[in-house]
Amino acid sequence: MDHIDRKILSLLQGDAGLPVQEIADQVNLSATPTARRIRQLRDSGVIRQEVALLDPEKLGLGVTMFVFLQASEHDDRWLKTFSEGVARMPEVVEFYRMSGDVDYLLKVLVSSLQDYNDFYERLIRVAPLKDVSSSFAMEKIKNTTELPIPA
Repeated sequence: MDHIDRKILSLLQGDAGLPVQEIADQVNLSATPTARRIRQLRDSGVIRQEVALLDPEKLGLGVTMFVFLQASEHDDRWLKTFSEGVARMPEVVEFYRMSGDVDYLLKVLVSSLQDYNDFYERLIRVAPLKDVSSSFAMEKIKNTTELPIPA
């Protein structure tokens, strides 16, 4: 990957709907080699997919909760039940297994604290948990899907 590929990636992260000609103009290539580079970035898996980013607040999802979980068990059966159950919950937009004192971290988008309470009640029925704690975001200071592109 060279500096032109990195510039193409940067442009596409900002707006995946940019016309190839516009990208080509900004990287000082013609449209054909630019399109070829984009196709190679897709084929190699560097570009995983292209999506529309929606505004959660305009969809009525103005409350962002971070949920910290400690598992009561650590066997394969528990993990399968828990991970499949959480993956089916549409409010969960990010789900991580963590190191340290917290076993799992969830990012959850809901409309209200009552909706979070409803979510919480469903969550604790998925699989036995040792501890569940949560915090809500008071202000979104930085929220981006753009990755830093190494030189």
